[in-house]
Amino acid sequence: MNRIQISTAALLLSAISLPAFAQDAETCATVRYSDPGWSDITATNGVAAVLLEGLGYTPDIATLSVPVGYEALKNSQTDLFLGNWMPAQQKFRDDLDAAGTIEELVQNLEGAKFTLAVNKAGADAGVVDFSDLDARKDAFGGKIYGIEPGAPANQSIQAMIEADEFGLGDWELVESGEQAMLAQVSRNQAAGTPTVFLAWAPHPMNEAIEITYLSGGDAQFGPDYGGATVHTLARKEWVEGCPNVAKLFSQLTFDVPTENVLMGKILDDGMTGPEAAKEWLSENPDVLTKWLDGVTTLDGQPGLAAVEAAVKG
Repeated sequence: MNRIQISTAALLLSAISLPAFAQDAETCATVRYSDPGWSDITATNGVAAVLLEGLGYTPDIATLSVPVGYEALKNSQTDLFLGNWMPAQQKFRDDLDAAGTIEELVQNLEGAKFTLAVNKAGADAGVVDFSDLDARKDAFGGKIYGIEPGAPANQSIQAMIEADEFGLGDWELVESGEQAMLAQVSRNQAAGTPTVFLAWAPHPMNEAIEITYLSGGDAQFGPDYGGATVHTLARKEWVEGCPNVAKLFSQLTFDVPTENVLMGKILDDGMTGPEAAKEWLSENPDVLTKWLDGVTTLDGQPGLAAVEAAVKG
């Protein structure tokens, strides 16, 4: 073997023995994102947390209302948000787009819907459309049950009341968190009390409560019973500086049946988002192949093998 061949062989052996380099810097190790307290976002955030931990990153999830969460993203206090419901959150999206510092990574869910609905007693009272409500105000106690204060859907309901649309000007919006609202709806369901409330899919409420989604609210919630898509948004600077983990989130998509199951584990079985995600992933490991295609761990090792090991562990 001549000198050139020896040198070439030495270089090859040296390259083989070198450790893999991480695509992301250590400054990317903590990934900051927010949760508005909605179980669907808690579920998807939980999946993200399990994947991140398996890849050697640290998830940092802040519980923030929708308006505060968008401000945190805009002001670089968080890195991304998995819960951009469209078109319900259009005004927040417009504000972010105007700032020019945020980009959409992926539409992570389609087939969602979000509008007013009634329980069985409400449907039995003859309410199937927004225009049916006011004539039966007394049966409903003049109340519409919404979610947490500041949520865009609540703002749409309040605007409808203030504009006296459908004759609802003397109705009251009752604001509370998702679980408190659903607890009230369940109590009313058991008592046979007609109830109108904010309902959506994906959500296990669609299995637990006999729900009739109301027609006629296209102007307030959009067509197809508030048909919606959900999008993942991220800071452009973060995407550019942390391309590996950003690639993960650009490939992380869900479907309604998957989210229904995950949310059921959280709401019905009392699991945390990561606990629900880990159990579901252990039962459905095939989804990892698509999500982790071309993604490495923080230290540059194959991502799929690392996450598979973490889920099994």
